[in-house]
Amino acid sequence: MTNLVQFPGLGLSFEINRVAFSIGNFNIYWYGILIGTGMLLALLWAFRIAPKIGINVDRMIDVIFIGALMAIVCARAYYVAMAPFSYSSVWEMLDIRDGGIAIYGAVLGAFLFGGLACRWRKVPLLPMFDLTAVGFLIGQAVGRWGNFVNQEAFGTNTDAPWGMISERTISYLIGVQQELAEQGVTVDPFSPVHPTFLYESLWCLVGFIALALYFKHRRFNGEVLLLYIVWYGLGRFWIEGLRTDSLYLVGSLRASQLLAGVSCIVALIALVVLRGRHRGEPELGWVTPAAAQATQADAAAGTPEMPETSEMPETSEMSATPEMPATPETPDTSEPADAEQSLQQSASKTSADAEKPAGGEDTPAQKEEQHGAD
Repeated sequence: MTNLVQFPGLGLSFEINRVAFSIGNFNIYWYGILIGTGMLLALLWAFRIAPKIGINVDRMIDVIFIGALMAIVCARAYYVAMAPFSYSSVWEMLDIRDGGIAIYGAVLGAFLFGGLACRWRKVPLLPMFDLTAVGFLIGQAVGRWGNFVNQEAFGTNTDAPWGMISERTISYLIGVQQELAEQGVTVDPFSPVHPTFLYESLWCLVGFIALALYFKHRRFNGEVLLLYIVWYGLGRFWIEGLRTDSLYLVGSLRASQLLAGVSCIVALIALVVLRGRHRGEPELGWVTPAAAQATQADAAAGTPEMPETSEMPETSEMSATPEMPATPETPDTSEPADAEQSLQQSASKTSADAEKPAGGEDTPAQKEEQHGAD
C-alpha cells in the first residue's frame, strides 16, 4: 500500500501510504478523502454564491445531492464501459477505492440528472449550471491529488525537472509497454514520467480563480458554464495526449481527447454567438440583499400560494356606481338682505323667495374599500 515517489530533477522523494486509516478490516483511502474534500469545497462555494444569484439554498441542496450521487455513478459507469479489460465480478465494477472513475462521466451525470432535479425543485437551471461549473473546477483541482497518492493518471517520459518515477509507474509501464507501442507511443519504464495529475490540478485551480472572479461580471446565464467547457476542454485535450492510461474508442483515438476537443469547439462557437446577442447589455452582477433574503424565505412549501383576499365584493357590487345619499335639508341661516325685508318676513311669516343655503356642510359619500393581493 506504500509507494516511494521520487522527483529526481528536484531531489525530492516521498513515501506515500494509500491508506489514510482503517476501521477494523475496512481501509479508508486517501483517494476517497481527497475527492470528498474537493466536493466539500465546491459545496462551500455554492452555499456562498447561491443567494447572490437568486437560488434558494434549501432547494439547491436537493439538486446537489442528486447530481453528486449520479456523478459518481456515471463516472464509474463511463470508466467501466471504456475500460480495455473485463471485470471478474459486479463488486469489482462497484469498487472505486482503487480508482477507476472518469471525470467526463461525472460531468455528464451531474449536469443531466442535476438538470432534472432543477426542474423538480424549481431551481433556475442556467444559474445553477454556472454555479456547478465553477464548483467542478475546485473539486477537480483537489481531487486530482488522489491520482498522485494512487500513482496513476501519469504521462509519458519527460526530461523536465519535475519528472516523476515510482515503483508503481515502473510496474505499470512494463505491463503496457507493448500495447502503447502498438498505439505509436514509446516509453521507457525506468525513466521519469509527466505528472499529468499535477498539470490538470493546476489547470483547474487557475480556471477556478479566473471564473470565480468573473462570475459577477457575466452577461447572461449560462456564460460561465460555456467558459468552463472551453477552459477545461483545452486543458484536457492537451493533457490527455500525454497520458499512458487513456481510454480508447477505435485504434489510437482517445475517448476523452475527442470529447474534450469537440465540446470545446461547440462551446466556443456558442459563446461567440451568445455574446454577440447580449452585446451592450449590463452585467448580471448579484441580486439585491432584499431579493436574496426573499429567495431564502421562499423555502419550505414549494411554489408560494397567493395570499387570501379579505371579503372581496362581488363583481356586480364592484361595478355598480354607489348610490349617493340625498342631501339633507338645512335650515335657512341666511341673514336678511335689509331691514325692510326682515320686517316683511316677521309680519307675514312667509317667504317670498327661496334662499340658497350658504355654508351648510354636506356629508361626503364614502367609497367602498377593496382588498386584494399584489
